[in-house]
Amino acid sequence: MNILTSKEKRQAVNCLTRCHCEEKMHAVAEYVDRLVCSGCGVAYAPEPLHTVCAKCGKPLLVSYRWEALRERFRPDQLAGQVRSLWRYAALLPVPFAASRTLGEGWTPLLPQPRLGRALGLPKLYVKDESLNPGGSFKARGLAVAVAAAALRGVRHVGVASAGNAAGALALYAARMGLQATIFLPEATPEPAVWECQMAGAEVHRVPGTIAEAGAAFEAYRQEHPDIFSMATLREPYRLEGKKTMGYELFEQLGGRLPDVILYPTGGGTGLIGMWKAFEEMETLGWIGAERPRMVAVQAAGCAPIVRAFHEGQNTAPFWVNAQTIAAGLRVPKALGDFLILRALRESGGTAVAVEDTEMLQAMRRWAQTEGLLAAPEGAATLAALIRLRETGWVHPNETVVLFNTATAHKYPDVLHQALRL
Repeated sequence: MNILTSKEKRQAVNCLTRCHCEEKMHAVAEYVDRLVCSGCGVAYAPEPLHTVCAKCGKPLLVSYRWEALRERFRPDQLAGQVRSLWRYAALLPVPFAASRTLGEGWTPLLPQPRLGRALGLPKLYVKDESLNPGGSFKARGLAVAVAAAALRGVRHVGVASAGNAAGALALYAARMGLQATIFLPEATPEPAVWECQMAGAEVHRVPGTIAEAGAAFEAYRQEHPDIFSMATLREPYRLEGKKTMGYELFEQLGGRLPDVILYPTGGGTGLIGMWKAFEEMETLGWIGAERPRMVAVQAAGCAPIVRAFHEGQNTAPFWVNAQTIAAGLRVPKALGDFLILRALRESGGTAVAVEDTEMLQAMRRWAQTEGLLAAPEGAATLAALIRLRETGWVHPNETVVLFNTATAHKYPDVLHQALRL
């Protein structure tokens, strides 16, 4: 765990103050209370720069001053707010003035009438995250995390990524005036590499999966200790940006939650974040104990969560020889696996693994029926839904939301494969 000195924190605040022309800029947003370990429950003050729990190594979660928020932050106050994830600034750890936003969040929730008729699901929707800056849902988490790091004096950020997180980190680092170092698997789709390079990031490509890229990144950081890691759940703030997807669903469905959410799950930050958002909504009095049934969707060639869920395990062992066309699903081991599995079981949900051919078929079917250019990870959710409808797990009267996490344009080789079907 890295902690800045008081002098360093003052310098960081002064830097951001000058950038935003504010009289004063605090590193901690108004309603943040503390950070709490998701494993052992140890609490930390939110001001310093934290990574994971110093006691057990598990992810830290942001907790807020709920009594004050219940009185001052209600759904009826959201009308007219900025149409980005910063409409929920009271429930985020970064002051809005420090955001340097690119317009992330508030993506459309689109009815899918033709697909819905074909599947017998008249209340079928897609949450299209491809319309975020950089073309993927990763913009949500990195917008918040990079701003939080900059406020605490970080000047050099880095990550090992399967592609989309790297691109988002590079863009937001450029936006905040920070240096970025990226480690990518060699098989990363070229558009993600170009995106990082265009934004001025230092890019390293590594043979193997995200696991090998992560190991190379950590070895590099030993020689360059000024680099602060933005890896999934290894700092507390990416999760806070991702949780806003849950709040948006609540608003866009008219003050209720869907019955079923199908989410493509690699590192699982979005699924964990939404589950946290639903708990927060109940604490705020927005909803009761009801929750959507959460479905983690993975590739058959890399399905550690699916296997662990169906075997009754609380953590997911490392998946050996991970292979799939969906780069974002090629994650052999997720740090937050226990949180993903907990959300699936508490919600009465499930986990589904689909073949690459099913993803390709779903990409083409989605484009031809609804005009949606889904990434293979997003298409995996449609393939999984088809399976769940066939078994009767999803019922005709239920409101179902699929998540498309990125644009298909970021996967030109996969698009060519889909066209050759």
